[in-house]
Amino acid sequence: MNKRIILAITGASGAVYGRRTLQALAAEGVELWVSISDAARVIIRNELGMNLERDNPDLGKFAGVKDVKYVSPHCAEAPPASGSFPVDGMAIVPCSMSTLGAIASGHGDNLIHRTADVTLKERRTLVLVPRESPLSAIHLENMLRLARAGAIILPASPGFYHGPRSVDDMVDFIVSRVLDAFGVENSLVRRWGR
Repeated sequence: MNKRIILAITGASGAVYGRRTLQALAAEGVELWVSISDAARVIIRNELGMNLERDNPDLGKFAGVKDVKYVSPHCAEAPPASGSFPVDGMAIVPCSMSTLGAIASGHGDNLIHRTADVTLKERRTLVLVPRESPLSAIHLENMLRLARAGAIILPASPGFYHGPRSVDDMVDFIVSRVLDAFGVENSLVRRWGR
């Protein structure tokens, strides 16, 4: 049976990480439920030159994928908001510091925050890919709090041992680690020792 993963894209710089994660998970046959925050749509417009509709973005145009379920971050009654909705986990790529802070405090005001909270309480895999620099003590404390609660903090800090030749190679390094966290086989980068 294919994995079912929720992918959220929030308003941190690095929209390319979210788009590439969407592409890579879809290519591996993962059943995807996607939500894109309002701030992320602004970042996507600024960084990728694409305008996405608020409640029904064209994910085919955005990432070249199909058969992906989109849920608005404003839809509180969407299936991912409930612990009874079976999923393997959730990834937030990239994860803004405001999203990370809302999850860390247990105070969410949208579907993305609620779904992350449910993912933690159900002891499912939650991968957060923060893309911020430098980090304040508040950012670090929120990350520590979430790591202690069971989240995987996977900063968008690519390695270089695989010999990247392009920005895409560096993006794929991070995306490969996200897929690894869910046990999704991939060959996005050359593995250490191979």
